[in-house]
Amino acid sequence: MQQNRMERAEKFLVRLVGREGADKGHSRSIMFLLAVLKQLSRIFRFVVQLRHFCYNKGIFRHHMLGCQVISVGNLTVGGTGKTPVVEIFARELQKEGRRVAILSRGYKKSQPPFLQRLANKLTLHAHRSPPRVVSDGNRLLLDSAMSGDEPYMLASNLPNVAVLVGKDRVKSGRYAINKLGCDTLILDDGFQYLALKPRVQIVLVDKTNPFGNENVLPRGILREPVKNIKRANFIFITKSDGKDTDVLCDRLRSLNPNAEIIECRHCPRYLQNVFSNERRELSALDGIKVTTLSGIAAPLGFEKSVESFGSALLKRYRFADHHRYSQQEMIDIINESHELGADAIITTEKDAVRFPNVGRRDTPIYYLRVDIEILSGAQDFKDSIAHICFQDVEPVVAA
Repeated sequence: MQQNRMERAEKFLVRLVGREGADKGHSRSIMFLLAVLKQLSRIFRFVVQLRHFCYNKGIFRHHMLGCQVISVGNLTVGGTGKTPVVEIFARELQKEGRRVAILSRGYKKSQPPFLQRLANKLTLHAHRSPPRVVSDGNRLLLDSAMSGDEPYMLASNLPNVAVLVGKDRVKSGRYAINKLGCDTLILDDGFQYLALKPRVQIVLVDKTNPFGNENVLPRGILREPVKNIKRANFIFITKSDGKDTDVLCDRLRSLNPNAEIIECRHCPRYLQNVFSNERRELSALDGIKVTTLSGIAAPLGFEKSVESFGSALLKRYRFADHHRYSQQEMIDIINESHELGADAIITTEKDAVRFPNVGRRDTPIYYLRVDIEILSGAQDFKDSIAHICFQDVEPVVAA
């Protein structure tokens, strides 16, 4: 399966800087590249900390929209399992009577051509135009290309929750309050979005790779220094198995003694056919031959999960995170899987929303539906939901 050069370079760099020790034993040219990335990392770290300083000192303005704002984010790029956590918060808040809107940037959504975007900025059209509404809480209005795969997935799974995408999430929040009647905003991937002030700050930490090699981008996978986790009110340790977390918990408590720490795992629930919506129990994987297909930041956990249900994994098809599949790629994968003798192709829900419709059905494609299961700190989680839901806050939009 051919992939473009940019994707191959991206996957190589992610492997190189993604984990502690992955940068050992390389050629001189690679070591030189790493040395350059280290210097760029120092510049990036300085800019990040300067930006925090400017917000803390009031040089840049925090906006407060007069309603409940919950931020769900992480310190690292990709792979912490953020979307199911956003979904469970939105679902629980909506059940308690809140009118919820999820505000997302819509990473890798379709964009107008560069010259049109430039003209929009110069004429202030971008400032005046409304955010993209993926769902108004009643109807799904945009596809995954226009919204981004994660917002589309959230909107599909949460029929009574509004989902908006746009770089300016202050503007998106105002729109959600004034036009859609929302009283609770969830900032998706909001830990680094400082312009909108949250009342609750939730940070996710992947137990299998908490902080990479502890360098910030581009030498590591951190978006900001580890010490900045002190801003969090709640820390979710994701992808946990409930074992051997004492060292990580001690580290997190030393960095942030006040945050509640909640352990959770991503729990597979069922298989669903990508094109027919047929559902099957996970036991259907036992004893069959499969290939896996994923374009996510951390595919290994997904692949191990598929194998854990007794399937024989014939081949792993891996693409760069947020890869948008072409029809020819899908046909090639189906053909090759069929030739290998696969009974099914198993993918992720995030990938499924990026598939084009193809006529081939001889090798069925199922996505693995996953949600969150709390392992420890469950009472803290329930208390936090109750605290968020029952606060009496009148939505008053800041000027």
